[in-house]
Amino acid sequence: MEKQILTTALQVATGVAREAGAYQIAQAKLGITYELKGAINLVTAVDKASETLIVNAITKTFPEHDILAEEGSATRKDSPYKWIIDPLDGTTNYAHGYPLHCVSIALEYKGQVVLGVVFEPNRDELFTAIKGMGAKLNDKVISASPVVELERAMLATGFAYNVRETLENNLDHFQAMLMKAQAIRRDGVAAIDLCYVACGRYDGFWELNLFPWDVAAGGLILTEAGGRLCRFDGAPYSIYDRDICASNEALQSSMVAVLSPH
Repeated sequence: MEKQILTTALQVATGVAREAGAYQIAQAKLGITYELKGAINLVTAVDKASETLIVNAITKTFPEHDILAEEGSATRKDSPYKWIIDPLDGTTNYAHGYPLHCVSIALEYKGQVVLGVVFEPNRDELFTAIKGMGAKLNDKVISASPVVELERAMLATGFAYNVRETLENNLDHFQAMLMKAQAIRRDGVAAIDLCYVACGRYDGFWELNLFPWDVAAGGLILTEAGGRLCRFDGAPYSIYDRDICASNEALQSSMVAVLSPH
């Protein structure tokens, strides 16, 4: 693919991610109302407005590209390029005033994610990556942690919106990992969890029942920071898979050993 397309794509994605994040912070100060997409799955008007903002900015510059976005903005033009967008990852946090959420934007080219942008507006943190060029946080190069023992690792996980309806609810994995890791946190923002592994704040992350928009950008940022992605059984990972094990390089096999039997 042309380098100029990636350069322009990065400029567009970072610019509109910051714009959407600023909009979310401003709207939060006015008060948030939400509706339910499921028993515990929330959506706000800000999710939808943020998605419109992002999609309009992308299609203005790249009208021929495909779009896949959480709130339903999808176009199919048989382009080799596809934008994968979560306009507001962490909606439940956002709706309750818990200050951790983000905008996640990725670009896929011929089935491979080549660009990832995640912006967390509460801390003004912009994570970026271009395939083969490393990962950055606010323009500074980042790398995954050097922790080599699971007993010294701080991990993150999450529970999907269908936790009450499926037996694949992560509770058995959580119990098993709790007995092995030093600590486990649950932030409710998968894209941020992946970025935090990328910059060494977490040493690993796992979750079930995620979607491409949850993981596309953060997954590239992590691998470009030297981290690893796989499925629970250690098999190669695709953003279209539903289970993900993310770690620094050293912990992958230890995490798989705990996750795979369950």
